[in-house]
Amino acid sequence: MRKTTKGEILAQLLCDEGVSNQRVLNAIASVPREIFIPDALKHKAYQNTALPIGQGQTISQPYIVAKMSELLLASATPANNVLEIGTGSGYQTAILAVLFPHIFSVERIKALQFQAKRRMNQLDLHNVKMKHGDGWQGWASKGPYDRIIVTAAASSLPVALTDQLNEGGRLIIPVGDDNQQLLCIDKIDGQLQEKTIEAVRFVPLVAGALL
Repeated sequence: MRKTTKGEILAQLLCDEGVSNQRVLNAIASVPREIFIPDALKHKAYQNTALPIGQGQTISQPYIVAKMSELLLASATPANNVLEIGTGSGYQTAILAVLFPHIFSVERIKALQFQAKRRMNQLDLHNVKMKHGDGWQGWASKGPYDRIIVTAAASSLPVALTDQLNEGGRLIIPVGDDNQQLLCIDKIDGQLQEKTIEAVRFVPLVAGALL
């Protein structure tokens, strides 16, 4: 009898927490979270908790990664290309790469982007393009996008990102300073339709880029 993997145990935990999309749960089970985490914290890799990854940044709680991925998939329109703002460790990027054909990811901290790119190669995930830049500005030359996901909290809705969203597209973004809310925004007939999902806690989306 085959032994259940740590990834499968984590996926079951997230299922118990209310994540129901089987494709998302399969992605969580298949992507080894420990390779995205500093050595000293690897023993916590499969706990449902956010962890520091250096540079003042964190790897998101698996529940939030799964929830945001599920929301991206739940839109009625098909998704070919996805823009991710905030590559960070690359864990969310890897989950997206399993779920969608083309991922474009922007990271403002060069050292994190370099490490994340190395991890994508390690996992043979070759449908990801990365850019070192300002997440507030998105990546206009590769857009427009069917889906946009932001993994840091914006103080207000970035206009550049909504402009890069395709008609029928969906943006998932945490917004707020002290009281952050995860928003699901659909572009329908050129208008933005906004829905609040739940209270969240993310590092702030900072303008500019760091070497």
